Amino acid sequence: MTGVIITMGPDPLGRLMDEHAAALVLFARQWCAAAEDVVQEAFIKLAAQRKPPDNPVGWLYRVVRNGSLSANRSARRRQRHEAVAARTEDWFTANVDADLDGADAAAALQALPLEQREIIVAHLWGGLTFDEIAELTGTSSSTAHRWYLAGLTALRERLGVSCLKQRTTRK
Repeated sequence: MTGVIITMGPDPLGRLMDEHAAALVLFARQWCAAAEDVVQEAFIKLAAQRKPPDNPVGWLYRVVRNGSLSANRSARRRQRHEAVAARTEDWFTANVDADLDGADAAAALQALPLEQREIIVAHLWGGLTFDEIAELTGTSSSTAHRWYLAGLTALRERLGVSCLKQRTTRK
């Protein structure tokens, strides 16, 4: 029977889901938080098999276990990546000529409300215009500008610095 594709029909697949899905979710929760997604993917993979496995229940448990372990590894990688990205001490580099301490500035920036911090970082480091920031944050450009100014004012107060030093040149 070369070239014949035998697939599992909807009735046997439905019975397997009814009888084993809840237990498979419980089984998957040992390793990952997205257990329902892993089980759903396992059933999709089962339905896509060219030839149904000899022991579909055992096959499902193996696929769910492997998928759960993979989802757990992905979640840990994502958490590590997000933790590294969220570190604030790297926002400022040391500059011996600067009047501002990088760690203090990072802490002050971190203490701002999210919308102010987001707009300051997007504008100063990202180079986005207030129109672009407004589109990004779902606000108006005047609101984005107002939050930017409020954030800068709060940073100046927390850091004890005034506005840019004005240089006057007299001839």
